[in-house]
Amino acid sequence: MSTEPQPGFPGGTAVSRLQVYDWPAEDGRRGGSPHVHLASTEAYLVVEGEGELHTLTAQGLQITALRPGTVAWFAPGTIHRAVSTSGALRAAVVMQNCGLAEAGDAVLTFPEEILQDPSAYAAAAAPPAGAGAARHRRDLAVRGFRRLVHQVAAGDTEALSDFYRRAVALCADRLEEWQSTWRHGPKAAALQTGDHLADLRDGRIGHLLEAAVQVRQAPPDAERHYGMCGLLDSYDLSSTP
Repeated sequence: MSTEPQPGFPGGTAVSRLQVYDWPAEDGRRGGSPHVHLASTEAYLVVEGEGELHTLTAQGLQITALRPGTVAWFAPGTIHRAVSTSGALRAAVVMQNCGLAEAGDAVLTFPEEILQDPSAYAAAAAPPAGAGAARHRRDLAVRGFRRLVHQVAAGDTEALSDFYRRAVALCADRLEEWQSTWRHGPKAAALQTGDHLADLRDGRIGHLLEAAVQVRQAPPDAERHYGMCGLLDSYDLSSTP
C-alpha cells in the first residue's frame, strides 16, 4: 500500500475545459469576460473552432489568432479576452498555481465606478447563477475593457497602472490565503521533485516503488459552470493518499 501521498496534477497546475461564450457583446464580438490574473500564468490549448485572444498590456492591445493546435499563454498582468470567430471555440486551459484562480486571483475589467467600490465589485463579480447573469457580467467587463483599450491607445500611460492598483486593492484581504495555497500546492510540488532528485543521486528508489496512476473524469454537462471566458468543466486535481 502506498505510504507517500501521490502528487497532484503536474507542477501544481490546474486544468479545465473551456467553451467560449458565443453571445455577441456591445462591439459585436462573441466571447468571454475580459479579466486579469494577478499572480498566475494561464495557457490555452485550442482543440476546436477558431477565434482570437485579445490582450492588453503596457505594450498596448494585441490580437492573437486561435485555431486548433494553437498553444498561447500569458503572464500575470495580461488583461485577456477570448473571442470566437468561427464555430464553437473550445480549449483546454492550464492555469499556474492551482487554487489561486479559485481563490480570487482574477479581477474583471468592470467600469471604473464599480472597481472603486468593493461592495459593488463583489456584487457584479459574483458567480452567476445562470446564462443571463453570466452575460450581464461579461457585458460589464467588456465595457470597462474597451474603455481601457481606448485610454492606452490614446497614450494615457496611467490608465493601466490605475487599473492594476484597484485590482490589487480589491484582493488585498486574500493575499495571505494565496500565500498558503501556493506554499501547500505548487511550492510543495517543486520541493518534492527536489527530494526525488536527491534520492536518485543517493541511489534510493523508494518513490519509484510508490508510483500510481490517478484519473479524473469531467463532470456531467449539467454541472458545467459559467466561468469568466465561457462554460467550464473543472477538475478536482488534488492529490490522494
